[in-house]
Amino acid sequence: MAKRGKKFQEALKLVDRSKTYNIQEAVELVKKTSIANFDETVEAAFRLGVDPKKADQQIRGAMVLPHGTGKSQRVLVIAKGDKAKEAEAAGADYVGDQEYIDQINNGWFEFDVVVATPDMMAEVGKLGRVLGPKGLMPNPKTGTVTFEIEKAVQEIKAGKVEYRVDKSGNVHVPIGKVSFDDQKLVENFEALTETLVKAKPQTSKGTYMRNASVSSTMGPGIRVDISSYAKK
Repeated sequence: MAKRGKKFQEALKLVDRSKTYNIQEAVELVKKTSIANFDETVEAAFRLGVDPKKADQQIRGAMVLPHGTGKSQRVLVIAKGDKAKEAEAAGADYVGDQEYIDQINNGWFEFDVVVATPDMMAEVGKLGRVLGPKGLMPNPKTGTVTFEIEKAVQEIKAGKVEYRVDKSGNVHVPIGKVSFDDQKLVENFEALTETLVKAKPQTSKGTYMRNASVSSTMGPGIRVDISSYAKK
């Protein structure tokens, strides 16, 4: 493990590693242990009792956080005709079809989220080898392959986040910035937790929500007591 800097070591002393904190306490600690000179992102991490190797336990979806993420998302919409006009009216940053597909193939990635209409997926699908590894491939499960373009763009701009279990059963999702009011971070965390609880697969056995933590970009992880949210 890489040796941590002096600031991190000092921040770590503020955290009782043997304790799980309620979310209000955890958020306060995240702010106290924020050591960077920029407005760090606050991230929530969950360990779930699922087997991602099983198709019916590959948890994936999207939700709109009550108070957003604090980050402005650049949205690319790949659509034609009226749907392209709808995207422009909804506030998409880039709107087009084949010209943007060509640009992406040539190495252009000045966007954070891609939304595509279903009729464009035959062409967009060819970008899988370049968009897939970056987590940018549109997907119906996250609402980014849809004819409801206005709704999709507005939700992304309002603070929509995607969640996806990794091969170890973990989920990592940004829930705001260190500069957020404590209560906004708490409410974002609770909304995300409730969404994940509802996403529990029927085939999941044993304890579903095993543990959770919150941290800032550069700060230590702080364990959160999720017993009041978790379904066993």
